[in-house]
Order: sequence, then structure tokens, then C-alpha cells
Amino acid sequence: MTYDFTSIMDRHGQDAVAVDGLGTGGGAPERPREGFDCIPMWVADMNFPVLPAITDAVAHRLQQPHFGYFEPRQEYFDRIISWQRDRNGVTGLTPECIGYENGVLGGLVSTLEAFTAPGDSVLVHSPTYIGFTKSIENIGRRIELSPLVLDDGGCWHMDYADMERRLADGRIHAAVLCSPHNPCGRVWERWELERALDLYRKYDVVVISDEIWSDIVLPGHTHIPTQSISADARRRTVALYAPSKTFNLAGLVGSYHIIYDDYLRDRVVSQSSKSHYNAMNVLSMHALIGAYSEEGRAWVDELRQVIDGNVTWACDLVDAHFPGISVVRPQGTYMLFLNCEEWCSAHGRDVGELLRRGWDVGVGWQDGRPFHGPHHIRMNLALPLSRVQDAFQRLQRHVFTD
Repeated sequence: MTYDFTSIMDRHGQDAVAVDGLGTGGGAPERPREGFDCIPMWVADMNFPVLPAITDAVAHRLQQPHFGYFEPRQEYFDRIISWQRDRNGVTGLTPECIGYENGVLGGLVSTLEAFTAPGDSVLVHSPTYIGFTKSIENIGRRIELSPLVLDDGGCWHMDYADMERRLADGRIHAAVLCSPHNPCGRVWERWELERALDLYRKYDVVVISDEIWSDIVLPGHTHIPTQSISADARRRTVALYAPSKTFNLAGLVGSYHIIYDDYLRDRVVSQSSKSHYNAMNVLSMHALIGAYSEEGRAWVDELRQVIDGNVTWACDLVDAHFPGISVVRPQGTYMLFLNCEEWCSAHGRDVGELLRRGWDVGVGWQDGRPFHGPHHIRMNLALPLSRVQDAFQRLQRHVFTD
């Protein structure tokens, strides 16, 4: 490995919610008991040192003693265009189709505000990213959940008959597509996206495609941009991306949309501009320029190998030594979604008690129930393998016991 994915960083007191947020409520893990340090496995950010090209780009800009009003430089757009071309096979992308977003959820809200009214329903697959739930409900829209189906081979699929029934019965004209899917880790194949987009075309649905995880796809799988499915998909889809998940830049704030259709783009941009808060940070711009570089391409390739190794190690251990716990091996993201139903039933305990037992010994995992996983726990594996191994050894020794 060229880059550092083994150092154990101490982020305490360094503005990291993953460790400093323990015991603060709101879904955060409790602090561990004395004798155990916390292994942060809840917030979906990474515990690896950031790509050096990013810190170099930000540091270079910091040498310029002015931080006044600015316009995005052409290099910002060029880096996005070349990244999307080289990583996702995107062609025909122009700067006019790219727009800054303070966050993927901000782009989601702007699109829904532009194309739906309070009380309207929005189709979302479940299990569901908790940010979708909060954002959609906060603006007075209703969530219509279409459950994903787990097949006999342990693979999540969309239920197209269920989707169509809900779209038709609810007269729904907006849908959120998470690709790759969080928290299930599914990387959709082209035929699956084609079937979904056929339904969205039939019922004239505006599609909000969250593709923030598109760079973290494990070997053997390929991310297919939703807008590449057809000319109609290109016309009706707002695609949302960010370097934040890929390069651990959430604290710098900075996402972007890709919208090809003029009418769709005008409506979304008009809505997002009304608050005057959707404005780029100059350091965020330079961080993206550093990330979407040749060094960034090499770093992400190594990251994917590291995540794949962590996922394989953890899932093999669960399968072999954690009876009553099942896990679907993710094809993308760095999250596991553990199903604890059989274990809880056999031991007369619920997920809440299981979570607390893990927190007590420093395993900072996350309640999966707000993600619509009734017996589930979500775990972040973007840590050095030694920390992943330590966490699962604690679970084996102290938590998943009689």
C-alpha cells in the first residue's frame, strides 16, 4: 500500500462527532465503561488519515492571505467532469449541468420543494438512510416506504410490483433512489435501474438519485449512474454527488448536483437560491480539486481494497462464530447492517439491550431501527483492520454470549 490505512488516529478533542459525540443522546452511543476505549463505528465517516493531496491543496490556498467573495474556478468543474468520465464512464457532462450543494440532503430538499407540495408522498426504499427520513418529514412531505426484498441468495432487490402499486395508488410523482444503497450496501445492476426508471417514466416521477457512495464500490461490482440508463432518465433525474464520503470531507461541507434538463435544473437552482445559504466555501472547492486528482484516483483504489478486506474479515467471522446474527455482504459502502432478530429471540433480549452491551465495552455501533431495520445494527468498517478485529473480538467475548 502506498497510503496509510493502518495508523490508529486519536480524534478526541479534534472536532470529531464520532468520538466526542458519545453520550450526548440523539442516537449517539453511550460512553464505554472504565477499561475500554471507544472504537467509533456509528457515524458514516472514516478513521483513516486524509489523502495528502487534499491537505496540500487546502494548505496551498491558505498561503494566500485573502478569503473574500469568489466564484468557482474552471478547474473545479474540469475536475468533476474528468472524475465522472474516468470513474463512472460519464460523457457529455458540461459545467452548466453541475451545481454546488451544501450537502446531498440540501439537494434533496431543494428538489422536493421545487416539485412537490406539503402533504405529498415521496417513494423511498426501506431500509432507509435516516437522513432521508428526517429531511422529508421536516419539510412536511410524507414517506411512502417500498421495502427491499432479500432473496434466497442473500441479495437485496427492489420490489417493482410494490413500487408500482404505491406510485399508482398514492399518485406519487417524486422518488428517492439511493445508489449504492445505504444502509444495505447494494450496488444496483443496470437491468434493475432500467426497470425502476421504466416505472418512474410511466408515472412521471422526478427522481432524486443519491450517488454519494458511488466511489466506494467493492471489487466485482460497478456503479451505474442513474442518468446513464436512458435519455428519459437523464431528463427526469437530479443526481447528487460529493467527495465528502469518499475522502472523509464532511466537515468541510461541499456536494454537487448533476442535472442535464434545463427545466429541472432551473427549478432546483431557483429553490436552493432562495435561502442564500447554498454557497460554496473556498477551502471546500480546493479540497475537491485536490481529491479529484491522479493521486486521489490511486488513493480510492487502495481504499476499496482495504474496505473489501475489512468486509470479508468481518462477515466471515459473523458467519462462522455469531449464531443468530446474519449479515448481507455489502457490494458497496463501508457499512454492515447486522440482523440480530434470531439472536435476540433466542436470548430473550431486544436490540436496545444488545446495543448497550456493545457500547459498554467500547464498540460504538449504531441503532438500525431508525433506518427501518426492526432488529438491525449498523456498523462502520472504515477503520484500520486491527480496530475492526478488536471490535469484533470484544463483541464475541462480551456481547454475543449467553
